[in-house]
Amino acid sequence: MAWQSILDRFRPVGAPGPAGPAGVPSQDATGPAAELAAVFEALRPDVEQASRTVAEARVRAQRLVADARDGAAAELAAARSRAPAVREEARLAAEQQAASEAEALTARADAEVAVLAERGRARLPGMVDDVLSRLVEQP
Repeated sequence: MAWQSILDRFRPVGAPGPAGPAGVPSQDATGPAAELAAVFEALRPDVEQASRTVAEARVRAQRLVADARDGAAAELAAARSRAPAVREEARLAAEQQAASEAEALTARADAEVAVLAERGRARLPGMVDDVLSRLVEQP
């Protein structure tokens, strides 16, 4: 059996004893809306305060988002204005590092050349003697 209202559970009944008038009406003519009207009326100030709080929070959030956008735009503009100087610093640092590496490579090559030249000078007298002895031996 489907209930039309919570009050349907109160069936019209008579008092114990001989027949008499019904105890509770089976249908509430005013309905649950009238029963809850006092509750909703009591809650109205809280609902209105909550609505005001939400509206204030939305305004504050919009202000915060606008401030954040402005701050981000200012930070981006500052970064863009610093970018050429930072690029130049990076270029100079890269050039300095490349020059330092080239200088180290050149020094290492010069050392290897010096070692090879010393070896050549050390072998030269023996090679000259060898070449001369071959020339003399030829008929």
